[in-house]
Amino acid sequence: MVVHWYTQMVSLVLPSLKADLHLTNIQVGTITTVQQGVSSGGMLPCGFLADRYRRHVALILAGAIIAFGLGLFLIGSAPSYAWALPAVGLMGLGTALWHPAAMGALSLRFPKQRGMALSVHGVGASIGDAVAPVAVGAIIVAVSWRTALRFHIIPAVVFALVIWRALGASFQREGSKASFRSYVRGIGGLLTDRQVLAIMVSNALIGMGRLSVLTFFPIYIKETLGYSTFILGVYLTLLYVMGMFSQPFMGVLSDRFGRKAVLFPSFALMGLLFLAIGFAHRGVELALVVGALGLFFYAITNITQTAIMDVASEGVQSSTMGVVGLFSQPFTLGAPVLAGYLVTEFGIRSAFWYAGAAALLAAAILVPVRFRRAQAVQKQG
Repeated sequence: MVVHWYTQMVSLVLPSLKADLHLTNIQVGTITTVQQGVSSGGMLPCGFLADRYRRHVALILAGAIIAFGLGLFLIGSAPSYAWALPAVGLMGLGTALWHPAAMGALSLRFPKQRGMALSVHGVGASIGDAVAPVAVGAIIVAVSWRTALRFHIIPAVVFALVIWRALGASFQREGSKASFRSYVRGIGGLLTDRQVLAIMVSNALIGMGRLSVLTFFPIYIKETLGYSTFILGVYLTLLYVMGMFSQPFMGVLSDRFGRKAVLFPSFALMGLLFLAIGFAHRGVELALVVGALGLFFYAITNITQTAIMDVASEGVQSSTMGVVGLFSQPFTLGAPVLAGYLVTEFGIRSAFWYAGAAALLAAAILVPVRFRRAQAVQKQG
């Protein structure tokens, strides 16, 4: 919950950051690209650390929270575009430290209910995603957005200490680390698996669409529709709040009927809903579209990751996120910049049409692939 509260701040203040620093649409897209690039590029080395040094996972998780707090503090203090870029890079580093370690730990402890466990874990994320935009949007009405961001360094330090102290003893009981040879063998097995490759390609396309929407939906709400930061926060909440209810349900369905039974229709519906954003009328109609999209927007990422963890060995469970991130990076890094170009040339709604086309293609890629699931996590070295 705390992690996603912090990561939501970047989308919430993008319009204010754009106005204060006089940024172009392409520069706005580049900010998202830098954040995503550090996150994707850092997940494999951070996943390796979590797999190799499981007894220190609590320290890795605490470091992630500190990175988020420091990143927001620097964004809130940014006097220029050049200052803002490394600041959002810190936010990406926090994501790279947190997700592989947290999801890998849950995957190992609940191998037979992996879909359910990771989805319930995602409920906390959805709570943070849903509450933060409204809460901080309301705070920004009373104080400047810069003050609100800088203040977040204080609770970050507190939460980091709590996580380190509360979970340290639990991870000290973890078993011995896998050998480097078995680790490399596990990664190689993933990269030659048809199911994994199909999911990674689809995930990259979904990521391209999601990043385009996260970058330009706030701009659309404020600049095109003329809403306040508080109303923007309400719409961003709608984008995430339904995931609080859909994630456990999707996790149970995927455990019972298979991952593909959930992934394919979800990707297809996301594509149609991305397209619908550009056509929906302001007010209730747009709110219904965004709320429906919220059923899948974040929730589906946990099922995607679960489908890859299903066929991964024990020694690389945390690193699966790094493999996925590294594979997706060439596609996702340029997505917001390309969307910025399309917006400049064809208008703001073209970002949503682009996202919709990417999601529909992601669904089509899964059609010929037969999914399988290991009965238990294989142990190595």
